[in-house]
Amino acid sequence: MTNDKSYSAYIALGANLNSPATTLEEAFNVLAECDGIDLIKRSSLYTSPPLDADGPDYINAVAEIRTTLEPLALLHSLQAIENAFGRERAYRNAPRTLDLDLLLYEDFSSNTEELTVPHPRLHLRSFVLMPLIEIAGDISLKQGNAEQLLKEALDSGQIIQKI
Repeated sequence: MTNDKSYSAYIALGANLNSPATTLEEAFNVLAECDGIDLIKRSSLYTSPPLDADGPDYINAVAEIRTTLEPLALLHSLQAIENAFGRERAYRNAPRTLDLDLLLYEDFSSNTEELTVPHPRLHLRSFVLMPLIEIAGDISLKQGNAEQLLKEALDSGQIIQKI
């Protein structure tokens, strides 16, 4: 479902299987070519160890988009992209070929089984906060100032490095 109005949204990209940096570059290109999605900005790539899971280190990034898609339609488009990259949902926090998370969608909020926006753990994850701050500046989240939230995540022992 689309409409004439466009909305600002932020998407987190992550991968830790196969060639994750190449996968993220390809995913940015796919996002840029999707109907109803305009890629506005993209962050640098960052690497970090898995959080609450085992497996290879992740490569992460964030994209700012403008979209005419409603939130649920955008989620379905993101899931279709994940599936095209071979995403399997074996278990929570399983290693993945590509993970696309809808972080923020204007001032929209939803807390359903299918769609939770803003992303419920966005404020706790340095691997999302650092690339988000890179492209969105000192964005304010429901939980507070993004830079302060990043400091807290890093102080908790989370490791992230710009590639």
